[in-house]
Amino acid sequence: MQGFLNFYKPQGMSSHDCVGAVRRLTGIRKVGHGGTLDPLAEGVLPIAVGRATRLLPYLPEGKAYRAIIRFGLTTTTDDLEGEMLTQQAADRLTVEEIAACLPEFEGTIDQVPPAFSAIQVQGQRLYDLARKGRVVTPPSRVVTIHQLTVQHWQPGEQPELTLDVDCGPGTYIRSIARDLGDRLGTGATLAHLIRTRSGGFDSSHSLTLNDVTNLLEKQTLELVDPAIALEHLPAIALPAELALRWQQGQKFPPTMVIPPNTPYRVLNEPDGTFLGIAQLEEREEGPILKAKMVL
Repeated sequence: MQGFLNFYKPQGMSSHDCVGAVRRLTGIRKVGHGGTLDPLAEGVLPIAVGRATRLLPYLPEGKAYRAIIRFGLTTTTDDLEGEMLTQQAADRLTVEEIAACLPEFEGTIDQVPPAFSAIQVQGQRLYDLARKGRVVTPPSRVVTIHQLTVQHWQPGEQPELTLDVDCGPGTYIRSIARDLGDRLGTGATLAHLIRTRSGGFDSSHSLTLNDVTNLLEKQTLELVDPAIALEHLPAIALPAELALRWQQGQKFPPTMVIPPNTPYRVLNEPDGTFLGIAQLEEREEGPILKAKMVL
């Protein structure tokens, strides 16, 4: 059994817990996930099973979230899990004010991750340091936010905004909530988060833990084939003889003109079977097709 699982992580489970559950259910040791999701968050968690774990770095990088942001409240963790820092009435805030400043948060921006996060500083994760009383402000980093879309506005003393976020890797939605609250002068924290897309997988087709359990009991669980999960990558098809040579580690010129430094799906020409990932390597004697990962 090898391939990808479009898994729906529930609230309260860590990404590591989800991987452990899939290991126990399938009896397969080699299981990994693509893109950590905070325990309080729910939604899409791509899980790779078997040798497909080596393909996780090649999944599409884009992610999408639906976030509920509560204004008038700040916490130590920038979500409801942390201790309250400040609280104030924000009932004068309007959705029009928020919408007007959202473009400031779109595009390629500098973002400071939350002090409670999995980022490592001097070999230690920030949340471990914070639990020891050492709150370290991490350095800012460049992230890309493609689009922010207002979905719902709930007025009140501590109003809540439902916001859809389409972003690149490394973006912290908690930081968006915190920075938006700072920008508007009310403070804000993340109240709820759903990841609706990750690694090319969409929440509308995700499987819950109960789904996976039931399908395995019925022996009807079908993993997503790597050829489908990686269809965003260009493909190169090899005749059967060359495909065998490539799988054995032999190097030879490509059968078509391809640019260097670009990962390609290698397919077996007769039936389209996915064989692995290759990349063109320039050498003095000419370009060769080098195996990056053989499935």
